[in-house]
Formats: sequence, C-alpha cells, structure tokens
Amino acid sequence: MNPILEIRELHKSYAGQPALRGIDFSVSRGQIISVLGPSGCGKSTLLQLIAGLQQPDGGEVRLRGEAVSTASKLVPPEKRNINMVFQDYALWPHMSILDNISYGLKRKKASSADIRAKVGELLRLLHLEPFAERLPAQLSGGQQQRVAIARALATQPDLLLLDEPMSNLDMRLRIEMRTELSYLLRKLGTTVFHVTHDPEEAFAMADRLVIMRSGGIDQIDRPEACYRRPATASVASLLGAGNRLAGPIAEGGAAPAIRLDGAFVAGRTASDWSARGPAEPAIALFRPDAAAWETEDARASDPGAEVAAGAEAGIADSREAGFFAAPAFNRLAARIAHSAFEGNRWRVLAETGTGDMLSLFHHEPLKAGTRGWLRFPVDETYLYPATAGSER
Repeated sequence: MNPILEIRELHKSYAGQPALRGIDFSVSRGQIISVLGPSGCGKSTLLQLIAGLQQPDGGEVRLRGEAVSTASKLVPPEKRNINMVFQDYALWPHMSILDNISYGLKRKKASSADIRAKVGELLRLLHLEPFAERLPAQLSGGQQQRVAIARALATQPDLLLLDEPMSNLDMRLRIEMRTELSYLLRKLGTTVFHVTHDPEEAFAMADRLVIMRSGGIDQIDRPEACYRRPATASVASLLGAGNRLAGPIAEGGAAPAIRLDGAFVAGRTASDWSARGPAEPAIALFRPDAAAWETEDARASDPGAEVAAGAEAGIADSREAGFFAAPAFNRLAARIAHSAFEGNRWRVLAETGTGDMLSLFHHEPLKAGTRGWLRFPVDETYLYPATAGSER
C-alpha cells in the first residue's frame, strides 16, 4: 500500500540554526503517528512544513505520491486536502456549533442533504447534539475541542494534523479525551499526524511514535517498543526513566554493566555499546515504578538475594541484540531521604552511598534515615555510553 505521507530527507534552518536535520519517514493510510519530543526539538516546524505553512530548505514532503513541499515548490495548504486542529481550536466565535462544523462543507459547495447527513453523524459521534445551536463561548474546553475535531473531519481529509490538541484541557479531561479521540479516529479510519510533548498522550493515541531531539529522529517504532527498548538515553529519559547513575563500563562479567563504588549495575545496552571499551564513561537509567525497597532484615532472610548486579550476581549471559532474556535484579545500598504523598502512592527519595538521589514508589511513607536496599530489574535498566545522547 502506497503511503499517504512521505517525508524525505527534510531540512529546515532559521538564521543558520538547523531546526530539522534530514528527517525521513512515511505514514500509511489509516495510521496514527505521534511525534514526541521536548520543546525546541523541531516537531512544530515539521508539522508546519507538512501543512504547507512553511517551505523546507531541502528534501521534500509528498502527499499521495505527489511532492507538495520542496525547496523550489510549495503547494498551498488549501490544495492539499489536509485539515489541522490547532492548540486553541480556532473556532469561529460568531457561528453556532452547527455552522462551525459545516463551514468547510459549505466552502466545498456540498449539497444541503450531504451537509445535514455528515454534520449530523459527527454531532452524534462526538456527543455534541445538545449543543448544536450554541456558540463556542458557551461550551467547555473539552466540548470546544470536540467541535474543532468534528469540523476538521467533516470534509474527509486525506490527513488530519493535530497540534498539541489536549494542551488547553485540565488533567482529568486530557485523560478522558485522549482515549475517546483514539477510539473515534480508529473507528473512522482517519490518517493522523499528531504532535505532542506528553508521552502518555502519545502512548494512548499512536500506532507508531516518532521521537525527536535537536532536529533529528532518535527512534521510530511502536509505542510499547519505544518504552521497553529506548534507543537513546534521551528517549529513555523522555519516557520516564528519570533515575540516573554514572560510572565506567565494567570489565569482564557475564552481562553489560557499569561500576559504581563497591557495586555493579547491569542492564540492556544501546546498539553502539559493543564499540566501547572497559572504563569508558557510561550511564544507567531506570524508572521509579520499576524500583522497590527492601529493608536489611527482609534481605537477610532471602538466601537467594543477589549481592549486587554484574559479574558477582551470576546473571546468565543469555541476551539477544544486547537485551536480557531472563529476569535478574540490581541492588544498591541506600538510605531513605524523603517521602511525598501523591494520592494513590508515595514517591520516595533514596540516597545511595555515592550520593545519587533515586526515586521509587511505595504504598506507604518510609521513615527518613531508614537504611536498606533499592532493587530494580536488570531488564528495565538501560545502559548508554555517556557520550551518545546521554544528556538529560
């Protein structure tokens, strides 16, 4: 099947500073692609180039096999058969909800019968029937968002662009709307290019993630694959692996590991790990929800507990493409520094002997000063050379 959207070696700079550096990927019909990345990574520039709001310096944007944006050609937005939902929804304030949704169909001179049928269907699908005669100012933020989406879908575009569509909603509405929107777009078979800075929104929406950093792409894959196997330290950190340990690459041993003061920390390795030599600087990242707390008494009663991950832990050398096949655990001696209530759990800060402050979640507060062990799985620990995308 030919892709709806193709991005080929796309480049864009502002005042000599690169905003996009050779972006390359495609989107198939009916796919939902979410572009995720921190502020300034280039995702909004990419969206504007696809929409035809800006022109690239090099490379091309192709829609349905036709080049619509190159350094020498720019097909205007209204001739691309794409629609866009903006962050602020951009509804006509003087028009009713019914007129807002039907606006594009009227511009295309659709018949009255077609307009009634299409708008009626969208009002029903998006639960907007009671509000058809209201003005946008008389609706909540979540209702206005649904109107903007209905208006964008009414003309049946080949591609729907979503620019941070949940950013103006409160947390409860964001959670509700991302699930509803994901369901609706799949039900309609809509092809979507979705830009966000929120990983949870991207996970809920996307068939594939495009994760960007500094104008380039760090990883393109299914959401679960990006989460389980982050390609770079930046991806791991963006997707929640906020606990960070630094040390030299450990020599020998059955598994890739870094050496800390008196311990090893083993984990899954980046693709370029094999090119690194012993003692080179590296980092280990893991998520707070992967960690658990063990008291010294509990650990002493477990005769099978590992002393520390790495060569001494006896971790089997059974891995494929740098990833472990069997579970094992890292353990670090630590002291509880602080507990903070977060509603359904406590976030606990634990300080290691090297002064690293690491987070974990617990079902109850832990008393400051308590000594014990922080335990976290090897297969949920990610190792990267310190020089390869290891910034926070």
